[in-house]
Formats: sequence, structure tokens, C-alpha cells
Amino acid sequence: MSKRDYYDVLGVSKGASADEIKKGYRKMAVKWHPDKHSGSGDKERAEAEEKFKDCAEAYEVLSDPEKRAAYDRYG
Repeated sequence: MSKRDYYDVLGVSKGASADEIKKGYRKMAVKWHPDKHSGSGDKERAEAEEKFKDCAEAYEVLSDPEKRAAYDRYG
């Protein structure tokens, strides 16, 4: 996920508060959770799993003030 914008992944703006980031993460995590796509085909399930991992990675960075500051500075 090296070139994706974490804010876009979570569906929030760059000036989003911690609560908005959390809400965005929860919304996307529910949407892309692999268990929700268990009845889908292998390709769809793999895509959902990848997007779920992207959401978790984005939340990990944006929820930590130090990591978020570094991300905002350097990308």
C-alpha cells in the first residue's frame, strides 16, 4: 500500500479529528471485513482482505499523533 493516501483509504479529510478517523476506520473495516465476503468468489474475497489490511494500516498510522505527523510531513 506504499503509494495510497491513508486519508482516502479511510474516507476522511486531511484535517480530520481523531474521532472522525476512528469512525472512518470502523465504517471501512465493516465494509471490507473478510468474514462479510466469505460467500463471495476467491478474487472478491482476496480483494476485500487486501482492502481490510489497508484500512488497518491506515488507522494504525493516523491514530498515533507522532506517526500521523510524520506521515503528513513525508507521506
